[in-house]
Amino acid sequence: MDASDLLARIVAEPGKMGGKPVIRGRRITPSMVLTMLAAGATREAVLDAYPVLEAADIDACLLYAARLTDQVAGLAAE
Repeated sequence: MDASDLLARIVAEPGKMGGKPVIRGRRITPSMVLTMLAAGATREAVLDAYPVLEAADIDACLLYAARLTDQVAGLAAE
């Protein structure tokens, strides 16, 4: 799966989660997944906690976060 396919899994919908980005239209945000990973959870633990997610959704969250940090770094350099 390429980067654009992964990033397409994360969308912001005005009526869901206060407009925050969500994964594949679910009420699960990348932040929820990333917070679990940052706390030491394994990918398997994340998938157990959120059975509707797929392994590619975790990859999408990581890529999404990486892209956001690149954007913030670019803004700071201006």
